Amino acid sequence: MGILNKLFDMNKREVKKLTRMASQIEALADETEKLTDDELREKTDEFKQRYQNGESLDDLLTEAFAVVREGARRVLGLYPYPVQLMGGISLHEGNISEMKTGEGKTLTATMPVYLNALSGKGVHVVTVNEYLASRDATEMGQLYNFLGLSVGLNLNSMTKEEKQEAYAADITYGTNNEFGFDYLRDNMVLYKEQKVQRPLYYAVIDEVDSILIDEARTPLIISGTAQKSTSLYMQANAFVRTLTRDQDYTYDEKTKGVMLTEQGISKAERAFGIENLFDINHVTLNHHINQALKANVSMHLDIDYVVQDGEIVIVDQFTGRLMKGRRYSEGLHQAIEAKEGLEVQNESMTLATITFQNYFRMYEKLAGMTGTAKTEEEEFRNIYNMNVVVIPTNRPIIRDDRPDLIYATMDGKFRAVVEDIAERHQKGQPVLVGTVAIETSELISKYLQKKGIPHNVLNAKNHGREAEIIEDAGQAGAVTIATNMAGRGTDIKLGEGVVDLGGLAVIGTERHESRRIDNQLRGRSGRQGDPGVTQFYLSMEDELMRRFGSDNMKNMMARLGMDDSQPIQSKMVSRAVESAQKRVEGNNFDARKQLLQYDDVLRQQREIIYGQRNEVLEAEDLREIVENMIKGSIDRAIAAHAPGSGDEEEWNVQGIADFTAANLLHEGDITVADLKDKDPDEMADIIFAKVKERYDEKEEILSPEQMREFEKVIVLRAVDSKWMDHIDAMDQLRQGIHLRAYAQTDPLREYQHEGFAMFENMILSIEEEVARYIMKAEIRSNLQRQEVAKGHAVNPKEDGEKIKKKPVLKKTNIGRNDPCHCGSGKKFKNCHGAM
Repeated sequence: MGILNKLFDMNKREVKKLTRMASQIEALADETEKLTDDELREKTDEFKQRYQNGESLDDLLTEAFAVVREGARRVLGLYPYPVQLMGGISLHEGNISEMKTGEGKTLTATMPVYLNALSGKGVHVVTVNEYLASRDATEMGQLYNFLGLSVGLNLNSMTKEEKQEAYAADITYGTNNEFGFDYLRDNMVLYKEQKVQRPLYYAVIDEVDSILIDEARTPLIISGTAQKSTSLYMQANAFVRTLTRDQDYTYDEKTKGVMLTEQGISKAERAFGIENLFDINHVTLNHHINQALKANVSMHLDIDYVVQDGEIVIVDQFTGRLMKGRRYSEGLHQAIEAKEGLEVQNESMTLATITFQNYFRMYEKLAGMTGTAKTEEEEFRNIYNMNVVVIPTNRPIIRDDRPDLIYATMDGKFRAVVEDIAERHQKGQPVLVGTVAIETSELISKYLQKKGIPHNVLNAKNHGREAEIIEDAGQAGAVTIATNMAGRGTDIKLGEGVVDLGGLAVIGTERHESRRIDNQLRGRSGRQGDPGVTQFYLSMEDELMRRFGSDNMKNMMARLGMDDSQPIQSKMVSRAVESAQKRVEGNNFDARKQLLQYDDVLRQQREIIYGQRNEVLEAEDLREIVENMIKGSIDRAIAAHAPGSGDEEEWNVQGIADFTAANLLHEGDITVADLKDKDPDEMADIIFAKVKERYDEKEEILSPEQMREFEKVIVLRAVDSKWMDHIDAMDQLRQGIHLRAYAQTDPLREYQHEGFAMFENMILSIEEEVARYIMKAEIRSNLQRQEVAKGHAVNPKEDGEKIKKKPVLKKTNIGRNDPCHCGSGKKFKNCHGAM
């Protein structure tokens, strides 16, 4: 209790501070009221100027809030109450304002949103669905426009240009899904001009508990159609089997490296009917041949892998244990399947993925509002570094929350619910029935139909219609059945004469596993000091009761001779239910926390890759970066064949010459004689000098602009294809990692360790591919950057329904006289069209 009191006191202290600040804003009311509309508008420019001159947003808060308050009165006919000022200050401070239903959260948000938009960095207002985003952007947009700020609306159906315009606005409204997907798409673009988002600055999340807790584990995924066809694995495998060692390819036992010789390359070009295996159009074919070579030459059955139940299972080299659930990355697993004559599994293609937890933690400042967050305060503080501040209501709550009624069976419970509804309907009192599942709402609907009671059923499938039904739920005689989450963000206003009938009656048909959702349902009644009543009906057969030992209670009811028409109304049972809910909430929090620890591994990797990718898009000249990559691959090849610490007699100088011929230069450019009797550093210098010479020759053939574009094409393709394969490999690793617990190892530590090693390998793999293609590929004059795979956004499921998939990038046909897509300002025919 001491801890609870301390926490409660913390909230008390916070409320005291907010009350003091709200009074300062109220003190400016008379002065602000005297301003004309133009003078009020001019305040925005004055604030922006003061911010640019070094004043902080905190310095401007009191005046800015007073201006928005007066603007709201003139434009919307609404005047924020002191408690709304307090909620707004708490949002500006990056906290969660817990404000009960009907306290005007939408208006509360306008003040911190306006204040933070003065910085010019863009503010995002996040809602749970597009209907609410459109409604709020339209209604509140009038206020922002009046004060001289621009408002954008970000919808799923918009084109790239429309989205860029929406994000360029001072304030952007949209859904959590769309903001997250835009972030992922922005990190897949081929030209920096195609990005839509600005750096993430400040977000205010409406219904914050729903987005950051209920949907925290939902990953946003951009899924792609793999361009690697399974038949190509079979063809590459058949071709590789016709090759002869040392003539068509070289194999180094030590490094397990397999490479085609010039003769092997010519054979491949004849076999597949192509002119140049290193043409950019044949990257995929080249990759398949390399993986088929690796599968056939360096991977051995019953040593590296076994065949079990028609599947390839990897063998751990160190322990000899089978690593079920692991798959080789970059198509090697499929190549081995083709080699062993098994069915080649289709590659799952996740082009990009992020969870809401990680997306929203990237904002510089995050705030949220909801009617119910206090029960999850620990999670908000630990994961998002946000405190929950309970804002007092404008008028005292006079709602009557009755103790739960507990029945022996479900049937008895539902009969009692229907009787209660019928009685209240008879006298005209509006009733809102909350259910946990869609099936329950349909069952009660059938009961009511039999009784001839007109009613509406709502189960979160149509947001526009949903808000309309919820708004009418307070009219006299209305009966509305809704799943507990339906209608969030919409207010139930009481119809004429309903106050005299006792206000809105809320009936809960069972307890949700989270107290928050029950409180959300309760809060639908008794808004703004209205009367109301709430009553939960439970049965011993409810899932929550079954999970937490209701047998004793059931036996006790039977012993007391209580039949199904007599409920027990006991505070003790209600307390038992609440402690069961607390246990479930604790379990769910632990699950989310653990998921975040796993997800953090991929988050760190994602930030590195996206950061480097942005550098590539922004850079004018990549030659230095590319040369470093080539140097790295030369150094690694030399270290593998001629380790500095080893005996020089055992050095494989021929292997170094073969590597150079296969990956960087023409055969004969570097011979064994050139490298003999040289130490590793000298060998590296000789090869690198020759590489730079070849690089200069390539640059002479093309213009420097074309060479720079060629570098970008190669680097982007390598990064995107390797990253895509890496996401897939990490996903496979994660699915099977829990099995490591049987070997007395910590699965999370193993995942972090192996994930890091896989990431390192991916970076090296990118370097090898860039080095090979920059040096070996023939450069065509009509070079264009290409997506590695076509993708579409796979939205999280909403009530079991998948939202329509949407393409990620649109290709536009550019006319010869149109401005070039690269942003140079030249006509297309004189820029990229001339290549």
